[in-house]
Amino acid sequence: MKPLLFLDIDGVLNPWAAPACPPGYAEHRWRTRKAWLSPAHGHALRALATCADLVWASSWADDANTLAGKALGLPPLPTVTFAGPHADTGPDWKFPAVGRFAYGRPLVWFDDDFELRPGAKDRFLRRRDQPTLLVPVDPAVGLTPARLGAVTG
Repeated sequence: MKPLLFLDIDGVLNPWAAPACPPGYAEHRWRTRKAWLSPAHGHALRALATCADLVWASSWADDANTLAGKALGLPPLPTVTFAGPHADTGPDWKFPAVGRFAYGRPLVWFDDDFELRPGAKDRFLRRRDQPTLLVPVDPAVGLTPARLGAVTG
């Protein structure tokens, strides 16, 4: 069984904390959202999809597929459902929903917020009985080849 690879958008694929749109990225504007996205991410993620099942773990919800995913040339991906609007801001953040989605499967997860809730992160890791790799991403830089190498290398 292939591992699950969870993807956040803001801070991971969209380096929102950068002072300006980084080289290699293009600004995308939709009615309700704006993001800086790199076509290189689309290529790299499509390649990773041969050895992992990609899943959105983002507050973008359905917009992850219809906006960011489409702009990156990704096929529609499953999306983790968080309970109610902005439920990823609660005390345990995204961890419970990702844990339920990934039950019984190994996982890799790219996100920029792991250290905001260290207690929730520790509880999540203690409960996991499958291989689990949390890959922190700097929201001012976004997903880099070195961070991708944590999965492929």
